[in-house]
Amino acid sequence: MDSLKLTGMEILVVDDEPLLRRQICSHLTRLEAEVTGVGNLAQAKAAASENDCDFVLLDVNLPDGLGTDLLRQKVFSPSTIVIVMTAAGAISGAVEAMRLGAADYLTKPFDLEELPLVMIRAQRFRQSARREEYQRQKAADTHDSFFFGASMAPLAGMIDKIVAADHRIQSPLPPVLIQGETGTGKTTIARRLHHLGPRATQPLVEVNCSALPDSLAESELFGNERGAFTDARTARVGLFEAANGGTLFLDELPSLSPMVQAKVLKVIEEQRLRRLGGTREIPVNVRIIAATHRDLKQAVAAGHFREDLLHRLDLYRLAIPPLRERGRDILQLAENLLKQLCLRHQMADRTISSQGKQRLLLYAWPGNVRELAHELERSVVFEEGSELHFENLNTPLPEPQNPGSATWLRADFSFPEQGFVLEEAIGLLVHKAVKQTGGNISAAARILGVSRDYLRYRLAAAKNKGDS
Repeated sequence: MDSLKLTGMEILVVDDEPLLRRQICSHLTRLEAEVTGVGNLAQAKAAASENDCDFVLLDVNLPDGLGTDLLRQKVFSPSTIVIVMTAAGAISGAVEAMRLGAADYLTKPFDLEELPLVMIRAQRFRQSARREEYQRQKAADTHDSFFFGASMAPLAGMIDKIVAADHRIQSPLPPVLIQGETGTGKTTIARRLHHLGPRATQPLVEVNCSALPDSLAESELFGNERGAFTDARTARVGLFEAANGGTLFLDELPSLSPMVQAKVLKVIEEQRLRRLGGTREIPVNVRIIAATHRDLKQAVAAGHFREDLLHRLDLYRLAIPPLRERGRDILQLAENLLKQLCLRHQMADRTISSQGKQRLLLYAWPGNVRELAHELERSVVFEEGSELHFENLNTPLPEPQNPGSATWLRADFSFPEQGFVLEEAIGLLVHKAVKQTGGNISAAARILGVSRDYLRYRLAAAKNKGDS
């Protein structure tokens, strides 16, 4: 035990028994701590006002009052770790002290060799709690800065309503189903729901279901008892249990086999599970957020997803639009991401040239926001100059306008004397836009200022006319 040192730690011992106080101070001094011993509340307050201690060993019953009064009055610094000492018959005082912020307690009489172990354990727990608090705050700050833009205002409104409902309900919370193409931000939305909700201080466990082999999925999700299978030498907690009290995010849930899907459904409905190889029902209180890029109704029709599970999940449904449908919001999103990337790479701020903006708007973005972020980072690293042009996108740009014209229509244009058919002219414009954008329907629709559905209608009508 002599190898366990408390070098340089400042410790205040508050106990009215002189002999025990001297023994504790002597033992801690041998462990290279700087120790002050006092015998009552008044002396403890005076010592605390002079110096912030790393630790306080605090007796509950003192000659001039209760040690818990010091906690109630917040005499000690928030960074001070308080460990309570109490007689065997006065545990209620220790419980009250824990409620007021004490880290741990010792029941008298105790072995002096316990002290450093209890103190180091309390310190590590406090450090771990602080790290978790920092990570939660960092995550919350990140999700507060998530860019929605005008095109995603309806989605943002739905998220706000879900969060408000969650705070009203508290527990148990209904499941959420997030649908969207790969790279649209499903994971980010799931994290946002968790960090803004009533379970923000509880665990968020993220599971990529597509990465779970069928042979391991059941054990990973629901846990297993010892001897449940060949390599199960010990009992193991599953991810549902690990997320107890918090949120379990199941990304690409349809990747799980129908048998495992059935067990997921059972846990959602009954809020209890049975580990693999076990017989005991274990209660769990978990908020499920499921996500997929697939059309689940088609997956049900194809026999790849359970219809009853779809109906159970499909209460709060969030559909994230692909990046190509977000119009000019792409530019603001790109600028926000560009600022973050320049800061990350410790580079001066860069801007996007007019040609670069045109390329961003015309490109189809099959990889969505993830692809946009990668393209921006590539350009930040490899492009020279203060402006980014995104020439690697290889997107055809619109033909330059006549310098003398304020619009796309040439100033010297006049209608032919014999006239023309307006429908045919519209058809020519549609085909010109599609050709100019390399067959990208979304980009062509943006150029023409019409919806994709209208453009598809015009193309289908022209094809039918040609076939006839």
